Amino acid sequence: MVQFDQGMGDFSPDSLIEYANLKEEHNMGKATDFRYNTGATKVPWAAVGENYNTADLMEIIKFLMQGEGPAYDQAIAAVYEQVKKLGEVATPPGKLSLASQVEAAENACNEYLGTDSSTFVTNATSGFEIAYKYAGLKAGDEVIVPAITFVATMAYPLAVGAKLVFADVDPRTINMDPADVARKITPNTKMIVPVHIGGYPVDMDPIMKLAREHDILVLEDAAHAFGAMYNGRKIGTIGDFAAFSFHEVKNITSFGEGGIATTNVPGFAPDMKRARFLGLDFTAPIKNWLYNITPIPGKEKPFVAANYSTTEIQGLGLKLQVARNEEIIEARRRAAAYLNSRFAENDAIIPQDLGNENIKPTFHLYLLQIDPAKAGGDVQTLKKKLEEKSVTNIPHFGPLYRFKVVSDMGYDADEIAKTCPVCEEVFYKRFTHLPLYGLSDEQLAYMADAVLESVAEMQAGK
Repeated sequence: MVQFDQGMGDFSPDSLIEYANLKEEHNMGKATDFRYNTGATKVPWAAVGENYNTADLMEIIKFLMQGEGPAYDQAIAAVYEQVKKLGEVATPPGKLSLASQVEAAENACNEYLGTDSSTFVTNATSGFEIAYKYAGLKAGDEVIVPAITFVATMAYPLAVGAKLVFADVDPRTINMDPADVARKITPNTKMIVPVHIGGYPVDMDPIMKLAREHDILVLEDAAHAFGAMYNGRKIGTIGDFAAFSFHEVKNITSFGEGGIATTNVPGFAPDMKRARFLGLDFTAPIKNWLYNITPIPGKEKPFVAANYSTTEIQGLGLKLQVARNEEIIEARRRAAAYLNSRFAENDAIIPQDLGNENIKPTFHLYLLQIDPAKAGGDVQTLKKKLEEKSVTNIPHFGPLYRFKVVSDMGYDADEIAKTCPVCEEVFYKRFTHLPLYGLSDEQLAYMADAVLESVAEMQAGK
C-alpha cells in the first residue's frame, strides 16, 4: 500500500507501479480538462507534485475546527493519533484540480437547478466574464445593470470600455426595475444584467420579453440566489447566462470561493467547460501533442478563453453543502418570518417580502426598510442607533455610479443619479439589511427588540 506520508523519492520501482495503478483508479471519472496520467509505468509523472501529509492535514483540521482550552487540546491530540494511523495506510489523491469531485459538484448543481450546463468556476465574477466574452462586449456597446449591486456585476464591461447604463431599482425589492430598463434600451444595448439582490428574484418575465424583442442577451447575476424560484423555474435557468457565488458569506460555500455558471444558449454548455480552462480541445490535437487550443464560439465571433479552474476540495465542499441548501433556506425563511411578525408592531417599519407560491427567495439578506415620514427620521439615523445597540446592519450595496472607478472613466455621478431617483431615495433614506443565519433565538429576539426600540426612539425625537 502506498502510504499517505511517503514522498516520491521513497518509492521502490514496484511501489511506483503500484502508485500509478492506484492513481489510475482514482482518475476513473471522466476527464474534464488536461491531466498527467501516465498509467502503469516504472517512472510515472504524478499529477500532484507534492502531496499533503499528516501534519498538513492536522493543520487543516485545526483551521476548520478552531478552539482553545484543555478539552480542545485533548481532543486534537486524540485526532492526531488517529490521523497518523490513517496516514500509514491511506493513498493520496491522484488529482487536486478539475477532476471527479468538481464533476460531482456540477452534477449535483445540475440536478438541483434542473439544467445540464453547470460549470464550476473560480467565482461568480469569472462566470460573468464568460458571458460577457460570449456577447463580444466591446467599447461602444451598452450594458444595462442595476444602480445597486456589487461591483463585480460591472467590472468586465467597465474594463473593456463598454458603456454602463444604470437602471433604477424597484422601491420594494431593491432589484432592477423592468420599466426603467425598457426606458433605457437603445440600438447599442447588448446585454441586460438583472441582479437578484439578497436572493429575492427579479421580475424576469418582462426583462426576458424586452430582451427577445431587441435581440439582447440576459445575464442573471444570481450571486445571492442559489435555490430561489421564479414562476416555477429556478433562478439561474431563465436568462441566456447566469452565475452563482459560493463566496464565504453566501448561503452555502465551496471552502471560501467558487461559482457555478449556467447557460441556456443552445449547444454552448460544452464550450463553457472549455472556456473555464484556456480552450483546451482534445478532439483535434496538433501534431505530436495531446490537445489543441481552440477559440470559444461567441454570439458574433469566437473569443479566447481564460483560466477559471477550481479544486477538488472545493468541489467536494460544494457538493456537500448543495445537499443541505433547502434546509438552510428554510431556516433563513423562518428567521425572516419571525422578524416580520415582530416588526408588524410598528407601521413605520416595512418588513422583508417573504415571497409566495410563485416567488421563493433564498433569504440571503433580510431587507429592512422604514417610512421616514412615519419613523421620524431616515435610515441613516436608524443605522447609527442599531450600531449603538451592537446590531450589525449593512445596506447592500452602494450606488455603483458613486464609485471613483466609475467617475474616473468619465461618468457623471450626479447626472446618473437624476435618472435613478428611487435608488437615491431608498439607499440614503429607507433601507438596510440585517443578518438572518447562524443566530440563536435570543439573538433574533434581541435584534427585533433593537429595531423596534430604535424606531420608537426616532418617533419620540430621541
